Amino acid sequence: MTVADLILPVFAVIVTGWGAGYFGYVSRSLSEALIHFAYNIAMPALLFVTIGQEPARSLLAWRFLIAFGCGSLICFAVVFFLSARRSGHDPRSQTMYALSASMTNTGFVALPILQALYGGHAVLPAAIATVFVAVVMFPLAVILLELHGTSGRAQPGALARHIVLNPMVLSTLLGVVWSIIGVPIPGPFAAYLKIFADALTPCALFAIGLGLSLDGVRTNLGPSLALAAVKLIIMPALVYGLALACRLDPLYMIAAVICAAVPTAKTVFILAGEHKCEEPMVASTVSVTTLLSIVSLVVWLYVLSGLNASVAIAR
Repeated sequence: MTVADLILPVFAVIVTGWGAGYFGYVSRSLSEALIHFAYNIAMPALLFVTIGQEPARSLLAWRFLIAFGCGSLICFAVVFFLSARRSGHDPRSQTMYALSASMTNTGFVALPILQALYGGHAVLPAAIATVFVAVVMFPLAVILLELHGTSGRAQPGALARHIVLNPMVLSTLLGVVWSIIGVPIPGPFAAYLKIFADALTPCALFAIGLGLSLDGVRTNLGPSLALAAVKLIIMPALVYGLALACRLDPLYMIAAVICAAVPTAKTVFILAGEHKCEEPMVASTVSVTTLLSIVSLVVWLYVLSGLNASVAIAR
């Protein structure tokens, strides 16, 4: 299975959504309903079932978390502050710029690539990266968006409740608690959640395309290309350097870099749509990073090819 085999179908669903809206086959107004379903139902189901099924001890691969997590957070912080002028010093817009450059599509792209190339041993680090995104990046984004949104004028207690009861934050917290308790999720309940979780990808990708306009892409092409450079080049290079400093074993080093090098997560668009903030820019960035990652991932896999012999010996 090649990288193109994994990336092209993702991009094709986005293009299908755009075509359906452009030719009037599906009303563009339905994009908002798809986003609402993905944000309140599909994404929480995915977060809970992903985190809850992981043993708590497996989530504490500290050196991997330092390499991948610090790389993600550093890119987030740098883009957040550098985008102040472009976003008119609006913290909510700055948050969406930062997320577009640092929120990585580990579950849908990185995990199948690593599994196809390195087998089941590579699934765990990809799962840890996915959990980091869910436990750290999502709550961070929601807190920043809520703090600087209309609810930011609320009393601290009411604001805290609003943040904790956010579907993404709440499902993440419940998943962590379930993982710590260590009780397996009952089969029928896990299957029930997985039905909703599986709906996230087609809903989110189709909604991105449905809400995408060529004018919006042209208007945001400059920022999208700049964010794509951060996401596909700078972030993986930073994670690679941190992985070397942390002396990760070869498989975990490859996994950390590939998890950092995949396109911007489609769920960034879900957040943008739900909070009505920078939707055209995010949609354009998700599309651009998805397309360009076909080339960038091949380059990174070539850069990391020297580690393959070590991985083979370890396996």
